[in-house]
Amino acid sequence: MTVMNDHEFAGKTVALIGAGVSNLPLVPFFVSRGAAVTVRDSKSEDAMGGKADEIKGYGARLIAGDGYLDGLCEDIIVRSPGIRPDISEFSAAVANGSLLTSEMELFLSHTKCKVWAVTGSDGKSTTTTVLSKLLEGGAGRTYLGGNIGSPLCHLYPEMTEDDRAAVELSSFQLMTIDAPFEAAIVTNVTPNHLNWHTGMEEYIAAKERILRRAKRAVLNAGNDVTRDMGKKCACPVTWFSRDTIDSAILRDGDSAIYLDGGVIVKRERGGNPIPVLALSDILLPGLHNAENYMAAIAAAGDRADTEKIKDVASTFPGVEHRLEFVREKDGVRFYNGSIDSSPTRTDAALSALCGSAPERPITVILGGYDKKIPFGPLADAVLGRDLVVRAVLNGATADAIDEALRTHPLYEKRIADGSFGVLRRPSFEDAVLAAAREAKPGETVILSPACASFDQFENFEERGKRFKEIVKEL
Repeated sequence: MTVMNDHEFAGKTVALIGAGVSNLPLVPFFVSRGAAVTVRDSKSEDAMGGKADEIKGYGARLIAGDGYLDGLCEDIIVRSPGIRPDISEFSAAVANGSLLTSEMELFLSHTKCKVWAVTGSDGKSTTTTVLSKLLEGGAGRTYLGGNIGSPLCHLYPEMTEDDRAAVELSSFQLMTIDAPFEAAIVTNVTPNHLNWHTGMEEYIAAKERILRRAKRAVLNAGNDVTRDMGKKCACPVTWFSRDTIDSAILRDGDSAIYLDGGVIVKRERGGNPIPVLALSDILLPGLHNAENYMAAIAAAGDRADTEKIKDVASTFPGVEHRLEFVREKDGVRFYNGSIDSSPTRTDAALSALCGSAPERPITVILGGYDKKIPFGPLADAVLGRDLVVRAVLNGATADAIDEALRTHPLYEKRIADGSFGVLRRPSFEDAVLAAAREAKPGETVILSPACASFDQFENFEERGKRFKEIVKEL
């Protein structure tokens, strides 16, 4: 990662590749520092809508649509996280002297504040948000940002050494990040984004980069990939698990946090378990959220005492689009889990609903953009739970999910005894309305697609908001 001083932006040419959430605040940031800014976006100006006028209003140049990367030669190139860093246009520009970076890389190389980082296939946003709340208090301010949707680079000039930042980092961002962290969490690693990465090996390697310069690693003892990461980790590791962790497996400096009889406990190597938080004090349902709390508590360390931990756990209602209760209509409860963009996320959401309301049958809305990940685990999650009585499929992956369900060993039995059914609908709105019509009083409907949203929506937030609009109009 190349570090540039703030004053070095003056007189430079800067290309912002993509006018998305992370790059848009950088337009006035660079312009105000004397840089000549060009925004390059694959969408046409018409498709960009008001963004195009906003960009030009700052005095930046806009190159939009086909050929948006033609002639790429700016001094500094800031890529959007969703664009691979090794495309030919970037490689040619770097060979000619351009600096290729990203909004998060710029932030990490400039900020004076201490940074805690979170990555993983599932649970990143909740863990990062909980961590930010645990870090609050004392001297300085606490910032929350990164892949969770809040860019931070344009804010670094106001940050001090007393401040703290909790950042969520995706594998896309981590591909080129090499930065120090007070603690680095990897919640888990399961197949994801295999349409973007060259394969699982590259995906894992990207996640593992978060540990390179961390002072402490916080890793999931129940995940094969993160266990392997811990074996190679140079820094101390805090393992978290829903199962008991024997202190004998801990190295010098390592520690553990796990569930023991309905209570989250901490344990140092050779020490006794110390109670930290009762599961009954966590407002968010599901063992996956208990794991999110374990990881956040471990990363926060001495900055969060048991009183603060209990206060956060008992009051935090969750992050929007993550098992979010929308309404109850005619005895049917509706939940928005639009963030559930992988089978493991959907598995966790269904597990939470089954655990918190074992008397309520579930209709799950599935399908979306194809990330080239296998749906066998999704079929296990759906058909393996008697409470899941209905799946409504839509989107680009409907065929693949249907195939995974129909070839599952439990499918024929559950269809024959009438305990499960599958509906196919052509559009997202049709799927939501069908789920609402089919669900009976005393049942639950959840949007938990197990897929990304890009086949029909700009992002998962837009998908979740549309779901809530439809449900509230019923």
